[in-house]
Amino acid sequence: MKRMIIASLFLVTACKEEKKETQIQVQHESFPKEIKTSENKPNEAEEAEKWLKESIENYFKADLNMDREMQKITTKDYYDYKTDAMNVDMDVDGSLTLKEFQDKWKNKFDVRKAGVNSGFLITGQDWEEIKVSKCEQVLKSVPLLKSEPVVFIFDVILSDKKLKAEYPVEIEVVKENNSFLIANVSQE
Repeated sequence: MKRMIIASLFLVTACKEEKKETQIQVQHESFPKEIKTSENKPNEAEEAEKWLKESIENYFKADLNMDREMQKITTKDYYDYKTDAMNVDMDVDGSLTLKEFQDKWKNKFDVRKAGVNSGFLITGQDWEEIKVSKCEQVLKSVPLLKSEPVVFIFDVILSDKKLKAEYPVEIEVVKENNSFLIANVSQE
């Protein structure tokens, strides 16, 4: 009888504890099907969002140093991937055919959303003043392994009011070594 009472107390206590981690199903191709999420650091998402907005707007102000700015705000893999995507079937050194591009990157990125032959972040070639008109967090993942980065996914709309253009994109931001980097941009 005593054992049953003690076991019941443990069970009641365990049920009352708040759970800080949950399992969610993710239908995003660049992540495993299940990702552990955590609410322990809500300010991290706000920091990532602020960093993303500033980085995007600074990138479009860079004008002549855009390639260097892109390298500063993206992971090496994403930079190489997007550079290849922008140069598919172009007459430049290292340019790939569409098939070569897809074969090279299909295991790391969703090549259907690479924005082939379009620029970084926007599909337009000309712009006046790009601003972030929407930036909403869709998902934050806490890695299952310590070697994996924390990932934030944002639905973003970039707007150029002077040219009356809007560019909706989904941007993955990773946190590694206490800094943020763009790890992927899904463009149609």
